[in-house]
Amino acid sequence: MPDTLQHINGTPVLVCAADGEPVRGERDATDLIGEAFHHDASWIAIPADRFEDDFFRLHTRVAGEIVQKFANYRLRVAIVGDISRHTAASSALRDFVRESNRGTQLWFVSDTEALRDRLGPSPANG
Repeated sequence: MPDTLQHINGTPVLVCAADGEPVRGERDATDLIGEAFHHDASWIAIPADRFEDDFFRLHTRVAGEIVQKFANYRLRVAIVGDISRHTAASSALRDFVRESNRGTQLWFVSDTEALRDRLGPSPANG
């Protein structure tokens, strides 16, 4: 299944396919940024399973490099899926997730419905 543009509550979101290429570093992030720009998306929703374990080990700095790349291009990111095995193993990651979810640049959500809730009602419905 290819990546698709969806309008979630009026927000253009590039929803990445679960079976896509792994997101390993800045180069992969740049490829996704290009695709998001091609679709005029303001958010990109990436399945958590597309990230390798190093992303969730903050000492590797992989997450920071990837997130910074998206921030540089003012593209917001939602990591979608269950990351509980990673947060259970790392208090630093739990703190990072909690702080990210307080902001507007990076969110960790359990599923697309949770992202829909976070994005709020569409202007037509609100």
